[in-house]
Amino acid sequence: MTTNAAPTPSHEILVIGEALIDIVATDQGSVDHPGGSPANVAFGLGRLGVPVALLTALGDDEFGAKIQSHLAAADVQLLPGSVNLERTASATAVLAADGSARYEFDINWDLAPHTIDPMPKIVHAGSIATFLEPGAEAVAALLAQAKGQALVTYDPNIRPALVGEHDLALSTFERMASLCDVVKLSDEDAEWLYPELDQQQVATTILALGPKLVVLTRGGDGAELTSNTSQVQIPAILSEVADTIGAGDSFMSALLHGLLALGTANLTTTQLEKLGRSAVAAGAVAVRRSGAMPPTLQELTALLEEQELAAN
Repeated sequence: MTTNAAPTPSHEILVIGEALIDIVATDQGSVDHPGGSPANVAFGLGRLGVPVALLTALGDDEFGAKIQSHLAAADVQLLPGSVNLERTASATAVLAADGSARYEFDINWDLAPHTIDPMPKIVHAGSIATFLEPGAEAVAALLAQAKGQALVTYDPNIRPALVGEHDLALSTFERMASLCDVVKLSDEDAEWLYPELDQQQVATTILALGPKLVVLTRGGDGAELTSNTSQVQIPAILSEVADTIGAGDSFMSALLHGLLALGTANLTTTQLEKLGRSAVAAGAVAVRRSGAMPPTLQELTALLEEQELAAN
């Protein structure tokens, strides 16, 4: 039976994808916190004051309750049908004495068929949810429904241990990208997907699939935004790094925040630079503190104003 996953008309962005618990285990014990790239993006949008809904898959358990509480703290609406698993997904990093990590995943992604009604302004999807069956097919169906009715965005956030064999994962990525207006990926994602291409060729290849904008993040080297008519390079903002957890997701949240106002039609170089500067600034705030804690709108605005003053 098809059920409706309907953000209220006041919700401007719908995020689709996994939410999970990240666990860091050491000899001294373990620490866990809510994670999952799409959930982080939704949380970041909420922190920026954007009315946002999340369609995900959780268990009715302690981890699921922890994630729900975390999302509620940023006013993220969890859509009906999102609590449908036997247990909530988790990813465990087991740290050895020398600091090296071994990862263990307990991830099940199964999203029941849904329709989106009413349609929000932006539909965003990403990460494991777009590769792992049986839920990935349901995500693709939702993006297909949204295509042409909303701005559709995608961040593959490649996890090689989970996305399967390369050629199949590449085919899945390209199918998803063809449904989208904006694709954001990291330089590591680009290298894994297209090892034979340089970054400019990757952007050109993805644009040929149909998106209007490709955004490539490059960590400490900033970001590159490429449309069919323009390309801009955005330098990184120097930051004292606590950790990089959630930095790419904070970048994505700020990018979506900017796209709400600008869209993707006939973006000028100046508009691309504005989008890029805001997204890079959000990532810079995120790396300054431990865990996936994106900036508030006030924090992001303050850093952008600081950067503008410094440039003048």
